[in-house]
Amino acid sequence: MSDEQQQTPAAPATPAAAPAAPVGPQPEPIRFFGTTWVAHDGGYALRRVALAAGSLGAAFVAAYLLRMAYEGLEIGNVGPFLSISVVVLFAIASAIAFAKTWESFGSRPRPSSDEAALKGLKTIGFIGSLIAYFLRCLSEAPGEKLRRTEYERAKAEYDRRRSSRTGNPAARRPKRKK
Repeated sequence: MSDEQQQTPAAPATPAAAPAAPVGPQPEPIRFFGTTWVAHDGGYALRRVALAAGSLGAAFVAAYLLRMAYEGLEIGNVGPFLSISVVVLFAIASAIAFAKTWESFGSRPRPSSDEAALKGLKTIGFIGSLIAYFLRCLSEAPGEKLRRTEYERAKAEYDRRRSSRTGNPAARRPKRKK
């Protein structure tokens, strides 16, 4: 028999200690941070610094590319109206994208919100979104404050519900009638 044909004996079937399911509310992960925002562990500070530098660097690169595109319009001699219109369009789109991105860090969008309609505008004004992300990374993970308040509220509700239970309700005596 060759080595390939020999079969190794199967490991004994012992039930592995399966981790118990987490009890209570669990924190919602944040993109690039996971759940490290809860206790600020697992490289949380390093991630914030890296993401802040990355978003600022991406904003600079994007601004440089837009400048090259503007110079292309100037070389193409398209006229002052179109050149000024392009600059104003990107400035307005960036301002709106900054404002909407900043708002999204503090509150969840309503189901009937106009976020889907503004998706194209936020794409055009992506520099504003990158700057909002950079500024938020200087103080906390983007969306951390919102998720922390929701998580703490859910934990408090869970603790309140758990502490009010005092035993088996079926074993209680029935109330007396007056």
